[in-house]
Amino acid sequence: MSDSLDFLVNLLDLEPIEVNIFRGTQPDEERQRVFGGQVASQALMAAGRTVESGRVHSLHSYFLRPGDPTVPILYEVDRIRDGRSFTTRRVSAIQHGRAIFTLACSFHAEEKGIEHQFVMPDVPDPESLPTLPERLVDWREELADWFERPHPIDQRFIGDLPWKATEGREPIQRLWIRADGELPDDPLLHSCVATYASDMSLFDTILAPHSIRWDDPNFMGASLDHCMWFHRPFRADEWLLYDTDSPNAHGARGLARGFLYNQAGELVVSMVQEGLTRVI
Repeated sequence: MSDSLDFLVNLLDLEPIEVNIFRGTQPDEERQRVFGGQVASQALMAAGRTVESGRVHSLHSYFLRPGDPTVPILYEVDRIRDGRSFTTRRVSAIQHGRAIFTLACSFHAEEKGIEHQFVMPDVPDPESLPTLPERLVDWREELADWFERPHPIDQRFIGDLPWKATEGREPIQRLWIRADGELPDDPLLHSCVATYASDMSLFDTILAPHSIRWDDPNFMGASLDHCMWFHRPFRADEWLLYDTDSPNAHGARGLARGFLYNQAGELVVSMVQEGLTRVI
């Protein structure tokens, strides 16, 4: 396991401090607020630590307040229901006595049923594409802080990088992602790593058709909610195609959808996120 991936696995190894209460650590990084994928994946891990059977099949979450990256986060789990087929949990992420994030998730015992799915897009093989650090090497001095951070997720973008502000691009983005190393055989951990990675580029699809960048002083962007559905077993340390689009932006809010396919073409995860897109 790489040092970067070891960083993420340790980040997800929550400390139990009381029944149904866990504490999550913060990475030693310079950030203005907690990364959304971090708090979502830690909250899912807290919920999963209280479930005895079944795999997570869905999560619905809301980002309520910016998280403080300088103090730990407490995760309080409400055991809403333990059924024979479905188990439901609600998690509140707490800092400074207030909820910064809330998550509801459901776990399902495996069953057989009808099957169909979207066909995976025809795209280049991930090994044929350059890594993200390779594509950003010309900006190494400008992005010194980024290069110094651990990067537990290997991202291979297909086509232009999303942060180039140019009007007229289609609100579509595709990239291959995987954990940068081998993970333990824990389905909950793989789901949490995918949850962490899912918030890394989904919002960018909303901005694709517009001449707006994250560092634009007249733009305020933030994730408002994030929903995921886990369809089939998968490994987050194997290549997954992240196929994203943005059907709509209006009223200072934008919507983005994402689909994760494994290399066999199986749709393993779907997700939807709404984000704040306020122009000041």
